[in-house]
Amino acid sequence: MQTKIQLDPKKVQDRPIYFTFKRIFDVLLSCLGLLALSPLLLVVAFLVKFDGSHGKVLYVQERVGKNGKHFQMFKFRSMIPNADQKLAELKAQNEVQGAMFKMKDDPRITRVGKFIRKYSLDELPQLLNVIGGSMSLVGPRPPIPSEVAEYTDYDMQRLLVVPGCTGLWQTTTRNSGDFNTMVDLDLEYIQKSSLLYDLKLIFNTVKIMVKPNAAY
Repeated sequence: MQTKIQLDPKKVQDRPIYFTFKRIFDVLLSCLGLLALSPLLLVVAFLVKFDGSHGKVLYVQERVGKNGKHFQMFKFRSMIPNADQKLAELKAQNEVQGAMFKMKDDPRITRVGKFIRKYSLDELPQLLNVIGGSMSLVGPRPPIPSEVAEYTDYDMQRLLVVPGCTGLWQTTTRNSGDFNTMVDLDLEYIQKSSLLYDLKLIFNTVKIMVKPNAAY
C-alpha cells in the first residue's frame, strides 16, 4: 500500500523564488501560446459555434483554486448548453470512484466536443486563466465546489497551490485512474515541484495532445 503524503503547508507555500519564476514562466509561455495557436483557436471556436447545439463558444464554470478561493474557469464548450442541469440524471453512471464525475460515453458531449476533448483542445482557453493568475500551466486540476464539499482533510492538500492546466495526473493515468489516484499524484507533484519538473510535464502534455492517452 502506498504511503500517504502529508504536506507541510508552510514549506509548500513559502517558496518565493520558485513561485516568482513560475509566475513569469506562466505568463510568458501563455502569451506566446495564445499568439502561436490563434489560428487553431479560431478554427475550434468556429466548429463549436456551428456544432448544431446552439450554444455559446466558451463554457465558463466556477472552480476552486488555491486556499479554497473560487474563480471562473474558461473552456471551449464541448457539451450541450444545458449539460450542468442534466448532470444529476447521470450521477448513478459515474465511472470514477470518489469526489469527481467521469463518464466515457457521456450523452451530453457533442460530436465536436468528443474531438476537442480527445486532443485536449477544449482546455486551451485556460491560458487566459493562467495570464489572469487564477491558474498556472502546471498544477492540480481545479475541482468544482460540489466536489470539494466531499473532500477529506487529505484531499484538501490539493488546494495548497495554484491549480494548473496540466499536471502529473494528466500525463500519466488520467481517466484510467480513480479519484484517490489523482489526489496521490497531485500531492506527489506538489512535493516534487520545480521549474524543471514543470517543463518536463509541459513537454509530456504536448506529446499527449498529439498522441492522446485516456482523455474523454
